[in-house]
Amino acid sequence: MNNPVFPALSLMNLISDPFRDARESSGVLVCPFQGEDVPMILGHEAVRAAARDWKSFSSDAPFRVPIPSEEDVRSIRQLPVEIDPPDHTDYRKIVEPFFQRAKDPAMIARVDSLMREMVGEALARESIEVVREFALPIQSRALTYLLNVPESEAATWISWGTHVFRDGGDGQRKGAALEAYLHDRLDAAAAQPGDDFFSALATASFRGRPLSRDERLGFANLTFAGGRDTVIHTISSVLAHLAAHPDDFEFLRHDPARVVHASEEFFRVISPLTHIGRVCPVETSVHGVTVPPDGRVSLCWASANQDASAFPAPSEIRLDRKPNPHLAFGFGTHLCLGAAHARLLLRSLLSACLQQVGRLSIINARRRIENEARYQREVGFESLTLAFSPPS
Repeated sequence: MNNPVFPALSLMNLISDPFRDARESSGVLVCPFQGEDVPMILGHEAVRAAARDWKSFSSDAPFRVPIPSEEDVRSIRQLPVEIDPPDHTDYRKIVEPFFQRAKDPAMIARVDSLMREMVGEALARESIEVVREFALPIQSRALTYLLNVPESEAATWISWGTHVFRDGGDGQRKGAALEAYLHDRLDAAAAQPGDDFFSALATASFRGRPLSRDERLGFANLTFAGGRDTVIHTISSVLAHLAAHPDDFEFLRHDPARVVHASEEFFRVISPLTHIGRVCPVETSVHGVTVPPDGRVSLCWASANQDASAFPAPSEIRLDRKPNPHLAFGFGTHLCLGAAHARLLLRSLLSACLQQVGRLSIINARRRIENEARYQREVGFESLTLAFSPPS
């Protein structure tokens, strides 16, 4: 299951482990981000412990939870990710029902239909650029289902690219455009409420009072900025892997039920979000590194997901790996709201490919590289052109 036809595009070459030496020697890597030295916590158990300890490693830090921080591209606090318990718990309850819709049979059927359609269109073409012509439309169209808004809205979201702030152009301009769009949709929902996500925000209350405009914007901003590029890069990376490893494709085809465990292994290995920030309210020691009051640390999911103490032979892709306690969706209080949705998309896509596709072939590829001062990590593709072939 691990002999690539195209070694240069092997998923394990694509998704490297630049944190191994630091993880095994000290458990921490101090890396500068935007002029701030941030200790990256690397071990699986250490990351989980920090994610649980919200009093020492706080999310109550507007704009500073993402790395790089986002003071330059948005003006409002994202909810519920940039708040601590107990407020976080009550904020999360407001939007959780929409994200749990990914488990509804009607939603699953609609996503399955979308995947069959998208795979069918790819089969009808000589080749397709997967990042922007396949994965981005899937992410945007499926999000309209989740939020219960007209599918025509996806055209606007697709125009924003793979990241609503960072994908080309000026980040401030893109951030302002997103906020203008959200103001417009919230105004329309307040004037004529329906059963969609924006109407739910317009009519929701927090502990007996209506949500403020900033709170509504905070929920909506996160919905469009969080989980977007991670879904897109997961889809492109998985398809590239199946093209480079036809034996893995056949392993899944032999028993389609294997898609469930395979999806979890893909999430572990790809870890499309390298890390997330936390802020220490008081001076804190992290593996011997002193973090000053209001200083940041990083919870490095990507490193934790390669920790041999949690994953036997972590450098191997084992599509039947179980148990698989990966942290690709985070851990603890702030476990990703969109985890069920992301799982549905990948499982549905894999099932459609197993039913409709005989072979995937790589035509062209340009990797996406995360370049930082102390590490370089390859995650997904800037562009990936594949040929979808029907079964022979």
